[in-house]
Amino acid sequence: MRAPGSKKTRVVAGIAIVVAFLFVFILSSQRHSSAEGKGSDYESIELFTDVMSIIKKSYVEEVDTKKLVYGAINGMLTSLDPHSSFMPPDTYKEMKIDTKGAFGGLGIEISIKDGVLTVISPIEDTPAFKAGIKAGDMILKIDEKFTKDLNINDAVKRMRGLKGSKVTLTIMREGFDKPKEFPLVRDIIQVKSVKFHLMEGGYGYVRIAQFQEKTDDDLSKALKAMKEEYKAELKGLVLDMRNDPGGLLDQAVKVSDHFVADGKMIVYTEGREKDSKMQFTARKGGKEPNYPVVVVINGGSASASEIVAGALQDHKRAIIMGTQSFGKGSVQTIIPLSDDSGLRLTTARYYTPNGRSIQAKGITPDIIVEAVELPKATGKKDALHLREKDLENHFESEEKPVSGDAKKDEKKSEKKDDKAEKTEKAPSTLAENLKVDYQVLRALDLLKGWELIKSMGNEK
Repeated sequence: MRAPGSKKTRVVAGIAIVVAFLFVFILSSQRHSSAEGKGSDYESIELFTDVMSIIKKSYVEEVDTKKLVYGAINGMLTSLDPHSSFMPPDTYKEMKIDTKGAFGGLGIEISIKDGVLTVISPIEDTPAFKAGIKAGDMILKIDEKFTKDLNINDAVKRMRGLKGSKVTLTIMREGFDKPKEFPLVRDIIQVKSVKFHLMEGGYGYVRIAQFQEKTDDDLSKALKAMKEEYKAELKGLVLDMRNDPGGLLDQAVKVSDHFVADGKMIVYTEGREKDSKMQFTARKGGKEPNYPVVVVINGGSASASEIVAGALQDHKRAIIMGTQSFGKGSVQTIIPLSDDSGLRLTTARYYTPNGRSIQAKGITPDIIVEAVELPKATGKKDALHLREKDLENHFESEEKPVSGDAKKDEKKSEKKDDKAEKTEKAPSTLAENLKVDYQVLRALDLLKGWELIKSMGNEK
């Protein structure tokens, strides 16, 4: 028996890796083989082996075979679309941690748009969010490294790091005269999937920041907590998914299931393989009452958040308000490989119940409402060119909730023991922020108008 480190053993291992790569390569090139004939596949494989042989023999330094194969696979996948990628073992391990809602880094979701590393959305309460990074920002440099030739995995690696370590992003944004540097300090990102707040008058507010493993459970707890606080069913709900980059498909389906009637389609997917053709329908039981719902989205709402918005819009279960969503309508399948690495491969497109593909289009709101910063002080009445006087007075006249004094309610809610890991009762700072959140105020006004029209109809 030869020693594990013998030359022959290493050669055999290298050949096995190459064979595995060629198998993947053949599968990926089957689409072209139907048009060009099988001969082109073999010619391409021969070309690859020739290049690899030349590199191994003549490159200025000795090259590790696995490194070559990893690089070739990654290049092959990134040439397909911005969301397909190869994950070496360390990256694959981090990806599995990400879906649980805790990871080290800056807190931004990124993609490649028109060849430029672009921010899909910052995650709330993270270093990137606090520094003012915004959806649509173009990341030109990470520290001193230009991002032009970086793939998604490389960019993520450079932005990840130990808590307390520093990194500088050079950002170009619409409206900037020149790129601007954003110095950031890395932190352990604990993403809270769901936040909630009972607004005055019995209207609920739920914020979904990202779709993680426990998002549906957290939403159920949030809805239950607001009902208990109000001591009645909610009069309406604002579902805020602005800057929600998406996440797990099954969680998007479960969130939609709270509001979509039994047996109704939520989303379906279409792909080349049989397993990529799936339909997700609403289950029986566990439905919310038929109160009005307003979903708020923007350009940072992507993927899973678009699935929820599309399903509720198609079934006329909610009014969609805000601005056009991001438009990520593709499904990525995570495929584990034998050496603990993995593939993230785009395998299907998803469609809303009415058959709409959102890919590169996004969800168009029923009511377009741009984000506007409102003054926190009410002294300057002419601070805006919009009718904010009515908005501010409207809120001032209804400071006290139906259930009693707001301060007593806040103290009472602080004493409640919320055991959910990622669901938190919104602190008073969030409650104050909602009072000057123009899009949320418009959504609340719509819910109130809905209730008013309903009551007028009952009087007749």
